[in-house]
Amino acid sequence: MKSATLAAAFASLIATPALAQGVPYACPVSASHVVANDGLTRSRAAVKSGRIVILAVGSSSIEGVGASSRSLGFVPLLQAGLERRMPGVQVTLINRGIGGETARDTAMRLEAEVTLARPDLVIWQLGTNDVLRDRLTDDILTDFQAGRAVLDRARADVLLIDPQRLPEGTTNPSFRGRNPALGDISTVIDRQAAASGYAVLHRFAAMADWTGLDRGGVGPDDLHLNDWGYACWAEITAEGLADALR
Repeated sequence: MKSATLAAAFASLIATPALAQGVPYACPVSASHVVANDGLTRSRAAVKSGRIVILAVGSSSIEGVGASSRSLGFVPLLQAGLERRMPGVQVTLINRGIGGETARDTAMRLEAEVTLARPDLVIWQLGTNDVLRDRLTDDILTDFQAGRAVLDRARADVLLIDPQRLPEGTTNPSFRGRNPALGDISTVIDRQAAASGYAVLHRFAAMADWTGLDRGGVGPDDLHLNDWGYACWAEITAEGLADALR
């Protein structure tokens, strides 16, 4: 199927509740991938008030690189998924992903971003580029703590998203054999989320179940997600987050 035809077919799918039935056969949709860690208090109050503002920061997968159109990236699909699950709630989701960023890059601009957006919830995707650039775990943790200081001052809730999984069969020497390190930093992020009272989405673990997707949900560059990868990621995030906000 040509790319344009696939995009059109997929766009019609996500416009209806059929997505909730059409995606799980390829990637099981479960609320269990999101762990609240006793956080999300401000976000629950916002949902009860009828409106929530969410700021999404991170690198290319937040930006939506690899999707066949902007509307098929993670952030637009997450907004649609949350709106389906929380009828009557006005969901404002601001996309501030910048391709290529490390945890340090994101932490350095967090204060400006939260000052401008004044979000109830910040989604922070981190770790993938840090691992691919062979950054030390201690340096990543230092950057995380700098970002945490900003987020705690802003009194925003936080949902951390750990790295993606790369295709095991990749021939790209920059990506080959990286999954163990990506899994390790996912464990570090999980521990930091628990210690900080931040919610966390276990994306790396979830992607192990995406065997029914073309290329496991990853595009031809062996790095950025394809349309179905973004759809699955958005659905598991929406399912888990909406469940945690009820």
